[in-house]
Amino acid sequence: MGELHLKEVNYEDAREEYRFLSDMPADENGMTNEWFGLDWTEFQEKVIQAMLDSAKGIGLPDGYVPETWLFLWDDCEIVGVFRIRHFLTDSLRNGSGHIGCTIRKDCRGKGLGTRGLELALKAADKLVEEDELYLRCQIDNAASLRMMLKNGASIHHSDGDHIFTRIPKKK
Repeated sequence: MGELHLKEVNYEDAREEYRFLSDMPADENGMTNEWFGLDWTEFQEKVIQAMLDSAKGIGLPDGYVPETWLFLWDDCEIVGVFRIRHFLTDSLRNGSGHIGCTIRKDCRGKGLGTRGLELALKAADKLVEEDELYLRCQIDNAASLRMMLKNGASIHHSDGDHIFTRIPKKK
């Protein structure tokens, strides 16, 4: 494992971002990938700008909130992605929360998610106005729950399908 860092989606790294997202299933343990199945041209011409606009709240469908896409890099390769929602609606508060993430399958079990979430929480301190961050994972995803707990989360509740956690923001 090299130097880990988060980098917002950008045109300069489009080829690597595309490669990562095209390999990620449409639904990976609850993390949706609405860009699954797109070809390179469509990704380059439409998706990157849509992701950048989403972070600024531009062109969002009704009910959506601004969301920043941050790719987790291990030296010069993308190993994960974190999506930070800037604030919550009622459906997000009772659903996917502030941060969604996934780590590339061949990179799991190495602590990358835990370290990546630590970096994402620092980014969220600047992006999210609420005092605590809401996260959730599928009830059978023990690795995601461990990642959250190692980053200061407490279990808030479960609905039988998901575990909902809370992480206080750093002051």
